[in-house]
Amino acid sequence: MTKQWNQQPKGPRKLRRRQRFALALVVVLAIVLTPIGLGVFGTNVAKAATPPLTMWVLPQAGTGFLDSAVLHATKSIDLSMYVLSDPAFEADLVARAKAGVLVRVVLNSAYDGRSENSSAASYLKQGGVHVTFAPSSQIFHAKYLITDNANLYVGTGNLESYYYSSTRDFWVEDKSASDVQAALSTFTADFSGTSAPLADGASLLWSPGSTSALVNLIGGAKHSLLVENEEMDDTSVESALEGAAGRGVDVQVVMTNSSEWRTALENLRSAGVHVRVLPSSGLYIHAKVICADCANSDGRVFIGSENFSVSSLVYNRELGVISNFPSVVHDVRSVVLSDFAMGSSNF
Repeated sequence: MTKQWNQQPKGPRKLRRRQRFALALVVVLAIVLTPIGLGVFGTNVAKAATPPLTMWVLPQAGTGFLDSAVLHATKSIDLSMYVLSDPAFEADLVARAKAGVLVRVVLNSAYDGRSENSSAASYLKQGGVHVTFAPSSQIFHAKYLITDNANLYVGTGNLESYYYSSTRDFWVEDKSASDVQAALSTFTADFSGTSAPLADGASLLWSPGSTSALVNLIGGAKHSLLVENEEMDDTSVESALEGAAGRGVDVQVVMTNSSEWRTALENLRSAGVHVRVLPSSGLYIHAKVICADCANSDGRVFIGSENFSVSSLVYNRELGVISNFPSVVHDVRSVVLSDFAMGSSNF
């Protein structure tokens, strides 16, 4: 069957953010917070190093590494995605399913998620892929892929080919057995619709409930903080950034210019945070990263799907990693500093 692809631009991202926030308010009493994977701060801070990661920076790197990961899978492929609209990647999933690989996909359905993902879901199901929609009562904003129960890919970006060339995002590959098994355990529960605690790992940071871990990462910085995020709408994170600047930490924040976050950014600047914004017509900052005390290859980084919003940190299904792996620290630092240098202090 030939799939008809709609190449028209998607609706404004601001509308999606407002929808996500509205859903969080609706389900505040409906979602029961489960025990969360905060072992990254409870047990790993004192360790010499977290597991090694391989990182890709978009748009420069493209997404061919994900296509390759899928096409080389021989046993299983598990994908959890907020928005899936990439014809080539979807064809890869179908090709592996037809080759006998077990392919399972969880797609967001909250608000317009079901309609956004309906075309991909239909195509995948017809190609032998096992697809399920996440419950409409909770936003599934995580972006991760597991191949052959051995390789975990965690990203900040959706698989929407329309945005690949214009969006700043990061992906990492994590081969740590504990991280892979933790992600697989949570994915399997989500795929089957089972309520289960979010599984801990060596480096993983899950939502619901990631606020304290990110605040602790910011609060532990002694010299510098580099931050990129799509949103700035969580008072705990904002207060932590302001507090860091107040105790003499050099805090640099870069985002895409939006009136939606202007008040928050003005408050940060008044507290001593260095804020830069990129024009909405240029490179879009969709990344969600923090680099704490990063100098050359030393420091700690967060990379994940969590936006700085109440919805994302407290209610949504999200996944990120926290690591001090030298090459990842080095590259995140370089990219954020470069983006910051391109930005303007006028907003």
